[in-house]
Amino acid sequence: MAGFLSMKKKIFLGLGLGLVALIIIGVVVVGFCLGGIVKTGMETVGPRLTQTTLTVDSVNVSLTGSAGVNSLVLGNPAGFQTPSAIRVGKAAVSLVPMSIISDKIVIRSIEVRAPEITFEGNPFGDNNLKKIMDNVTAFAGGTAKADTNAPAKTTSSGATKKIEVDDFLIVGAKVHVSLTGMGGKQLDLVLPEIHLTDLGKGPDGITAADLTKLLMDRITMDTIKAVATAVTDLGKDLGNLGKNLGKDATKTATENVDKLKKGLGGLLGK
Repeated sequence: MAGFLSMKKKIFLGLGLGLVALIIIGVVVVGFCLGGIVKTGMETVGPRLTQTTLTVDSVNVSLTGSAGVNSLVLGNPAGFQTPSAIRVGKAAVSLVPMSIISDKIVIRSIEVRAPEITFEGNPFGDNNLKKIMDNVTAFAGGTAKADTNAPAKTTSSGATKKIEVDDFLIVGAKVHVSLTGMGGKQLDLVLPEIHLTDLGKGPDGITAADLTKLLMDRITMDTIKAVATAVTDLGKDLGNLGKNLGKDATKTATENVDKLKKGLGGLLGK
C-alpha cells in the first residue's frame, strides 16, 4: 500500500513538473509571438501610411507589459537621395500585452532616445519630411489636424485597429542636414524634447494613421524650424565676421556668404 502511495506521489509530482514546464514554454512562445505580431504589423501598416519603406530588426514583448523595438528605419519617399528619413536604435515601450490581440492596443508609454533624422529639401518648400507627412495625411483622409481623442475611423480596407498612447517621449533627436556645394559640409542639430500625452484616451482610441500624423507633424515642424534657424544664423555669422575683421575680411565673408547661398540653393530654393 505504501509503495502504491509513493508511486502515486511520483506520478502527480511528474505531472505537476510537466505542467509547470508547459506553462513556462507557453509563456516564452506567447512572448515571442506577441513580438512577431507587433513587428509584422509595423512593417505592414507603416509603408501603407508613409508610402516609404519601414523595417524593424526585432520587437521583444514580455507578458509583464514591457517591450523593446530595435533598429527601426523609415525610408525616404521617391525622388529623395538620402537612404533614410528616420532611424531609431531602440525604443522602450510599456503596454498592456494582451491588448495587442484585442480591438484596442493600450500603450502606457513610449520612450525614444537619440533618434537620427535626415533632412533633405527646402525648409520653406518641398522636403522629405513634409512629403511623408503629406502621404500620412492623405491616407488618414484629410488635411485637418488629427483629434487625439476622436473616434477611430475606418478605411475602405475594413475595420481599423484602435490605439491608445498615454505618454510619448522623444529626447535628444539629432537632425543631419547635408549642404550640397559646400564640400560635403553637414549641419548636425539637436531638437528640443517632444512630449505628447493622452493620445486616443477616449473609449474609441485613434487610428495608426492619426497617431503617425501627429508624430510626423510635430517632428517635421520642429525639424524645419531648427534647420531654418541654423541656416539663417550661418549667413549672419559669416556677415558679422567680415564686418568685425575689416575690409579684406568683409570681402572674404561676402564671398563665403555667396558661396553658402549657392551651396544652399537646393535647400533654400534661392
